[in-house]
Amino acid sequence: MLTLRFDLRNPAFAKTSSADRLQAAVEMAAWADARDGISVALSEHHGSPDGYLPSPLIVAAGIAARTTRIRISIAALLAPLYDPVRLAEDVAVLDALSGGRIDLILGNGYVASEFEMYGVAMSERARRTTEVIEFLRKAWTGEAFEFHGRTIRVTPRPHQPAGPRLILGGSSAAAARRAARIADGFLPVSPQWWDVYRQECQQLGKPDPGPSPIGTMTTTFLAEDPEAAWPRLMPYFLHETNAYAEWLEGAGGQGPYHRATAEELRQGGQYRVITPEAYAEELRAQGEHAVAMLHPMVGGVPPDVAWECLELYESKVLPALQGR
Repeated sequence: MLTLRFDLRNPAFAKTSSADRLQAAVEMAAWADARDGISVALSEHHGSPDGYLPSPLIVAAGIAARTTRIRISIAALLAPLYDPVRLAEDVAVLDALSGGRIDLILGNGYVASEFEMYGVAMSERARRTTEVIEFLRKAWTGEAFEFHGRTIRVTPRPHQPAGPRLILGGSSAAAARRAARIADGFLPVSPQWWDVYRQECQQLGKPDPGPSPIGTMTTTFLAEDPEAAWPRLMPYFLHETNAYAEWLEGAGGQGPYHRATAEELRQGGQYRVITPEAYAEELRAQGEHAVAMLHPMVGGVPPDVAWECLELYESKVLPALQGR
């Protein structure tokens, strides 16, 4: 099973236009859709110097128009920054356009400059996210309801009868407990918070969500000659980990990204370049439910280089898994 992720960072040194990168993401999603891909995930940040994707719902609409089966996940939508009425309408239309293939992971956000840009106090993050979830559930019934003294009715309704599942992301015990109380699921930044979520679900009398589905975050890139590919890919790997680390440090939080030198990054294992043969063997060992997770334009990798990775997956990994 194949999943793709895009955040569309576009640092200047990549020498790629935003238009080319956006169009490549849609083409790659269509490519995955035709090759039994199960999902494509789109991330969101605002005001980033490298052009990190600020409008995942728009890109999701483009992908929905070019695909027929693959699920489209917004991971994560920064809920406190949205007007809930506009969000409910946009997602309802997007879900209808896609034939019910939309999944929403909502996050509180953690980058102070984004909240300043939107004029939203960071202290209101949890409250606003909770309010958005409650609002969306009411809005997607198609019935009128009262909200802050106003009558709201959102039409058309989403294609999915109750609307897309509302999953909470997070990186704290509070986020895990909140997800158990108000959301349809939880997607922690790291596996350590899953046990808190699981325990809270059980205490609330909800079904046991089972062991953590979240493993160690690893970015895999395929190359015929990994040693030759590392120098070409290293600037993009470094850009991603250091850019995320700067945001996380500013928020005083912890996450899977840390500032690193080239040597530290290569030795750390979070980023790796391997042959398609090695990747096929790894997936085969994981059994029939193995998931290939690829981030082909990671850190701003140019589209032509990203396509090389995907073409190796198609020409060498897939045939090996399918016994051809």
